[in-house]
Amino acid sequence: MNALTQNLLVSRFRSYYLESSLEPPPELDSREWGFLFFDDTGMRRHKSFFSRGELVDYVRAMVPRHVYHSAAYYQRPGAPTMKEKIWKGADLIFDLDADHLKNAPRSYGGMLETVKKETEKLLAFLTSDFGFSEDRISIAFSGGRGYHIHIRDPRVYDLGGDERREIVDYLTGRGLDIDRLSFKVRISGDVGDDSVRVLRCPPKDSPGWGGRFNEAIVRFAEEIRNADEKAAMERLTKIKGIGKARAIEFYERIKNDLILDDIRSGNLDSLKNLQGIWPHVITNYLADQFVDVLGGETDEPVTADVRRLIRCPGSLHGGSGLRVTPLSLSDMEDFDPLYDALVFGDEAVPVQIIKPFRTEMKGESYNLAEGREELPAHIAIFLMCRGVAEALSARERAKNLAL
Repeated sequence: MNALTQNLLVSRFRSYYLESSLEPPPELDSREWGFLFFDDTGMRRHKSFFSRGELVDYVRAMVPRHVYHSAAYYQRPGAPTMKEKIWKGADLIFDLDADHLKNAPRSYGGMLETVKKETEKLLAFLTSDFGFSEDRISIAFSGGRGYHIHIRDPRVYDLGGDERREIVDYLTGRGLDIDRLSFKVRISGDVGDDSVRVLRCPPKDSPGWGGRFNEAIVRFAEEIRNADEKAAMERLTKIKGIGKARAIEFYERIKNDLILDDIRSGNLDSLKNLQGIWPHVITNYLADQFVDVLGGETDEPVTADVRRLIRCPGSLHGGSGLRVTPLSLSDMEDFDPLYDALVFGDEAVPVQIIKPFRTEMKGESYNLAEGREELPAHIAIFLMCRGVAEALSARERAKNLAL
């Protein structure tokens, strides 16, 4: 980043902070604060503030590129060493970033759409499986490629790193024993007589992973019954243990709505002589993919680190120029970061593209080659923050107009 670009970004960020305010977390005076600046002199941390006004005055005067606060609460947050700060507890935080997702789309818009879906999935875990109420959950679009979730509940403050890792293990399904999610129950006859034992799974809407397992089986059944016969046969016969004859009969009988209703109730025995197909489906197909599809995603080191610094809502992300946008659960459905996190306008800004770059923003797609361009401010600042464009001087702008 050259000096001209740096000065332009500092000016734009200052204008934003003069007109807007931050959304500091509760107990601001117990938090450690850290800042990165446009001069690349490294992180300045171990800062503390006694009021929102003091924090805002500092940001407006110093114009940082990135603003962070601790998830932890300290007795002396401004102390120069972690030991001297005296840790009192920490919010439970989750960081979802498109970089950590498997098979995320390469386009910026596609990444953001995928990570939003994963965030909504994780929020469902936190509200249903853990029972956190909406007023204990704060969400923020990170301003980059993901979302941050903060759980501010006294029940989690004292949890250490190991306990927080166990929460991540549950969310991601790590170590899940799938054999416990399908089981046989005896309905009549002598004990130990397999002929009177029927296959069951947790019913629909069961708490925790049981309900998700049922969802996976129902989803598989619906996909098979909605496929044409050729596609269904190809998919079924690829599963170890399922031959063509069994596959045809399964395909024909799974179209019965009553069978789907039985599966939703947890009864996998309604296919009668075909109930033996389910262990093959479960062991050789669902076990390999249903945790990936239905499990949560999060960056474990962030959640486990009880002294982590995380972006302050309301601040600007210095790598994009987008706002770290605070959200509620009800905001998530309609939130579109490529519109709603933009703070800079549409006025034309001339820039020099120094690297070919492709992105989208505010409904427009950009496929930019090296050279001079005149672009709306929101995309021009985004590109400068990303390091793929530089600002043009007045002389260069005049030359550009002459051309």
